[in-house]
Amino acid sequence: MEQVTLKRTDSDNPDFRVLITKLDADLRLRNGDMMDFYDHHNIIEKNDTVVIAYIDDKPAGCGCFKDFDHESIEVKRMFVEPDARGNGISKIVLNELESWAREIGFKFAVLESASKQVEAHSLYHKSGYERIENYAPYVDLPYSFCFRKKL
Repeated sequence: MEQVTLKRTDSDNPDFRVLITKLDADLRLRNGDMMDFYDHHNIIEKNDTVVIAYIDDKPAGCGCFKDFDHESIEVKRMFVEPDARGNGISKIVLNELESWAREIGFKFAVLESASKQVEAHSLYHKSGYERIENYAPYVDLPYSFCFRKKL
């Protein structure tokens, strides 16, 4: 595997903005019109807890988290460039997000993933996440799968 470096940053980072634009296009391609509901839940206006993974100084993947409740964070905007997949980038980014959340005192992580994101579900299960009842705003949405993990 090539050398992966991580950068903790915020949502104003131009590499993050490029990666999430690609993520949105990928989700639209996979999920079609279902994204009409999800798009407004994926907007990141300002976030100070963003992780970007680089391979040879080229942005290869990203993720971020936001406060969910007083003891939990919600993982958002996980993405790996197609040509960087298979290098464990998503696991590295997820581990860094979880470490960062623990450092600032959070005890749990939650996340939502669309039903068609089967590779993401595999990552989350392997990383210790358990499927839970859908939380708001995903309650009663059959294409949403919610997960939780003790950090």
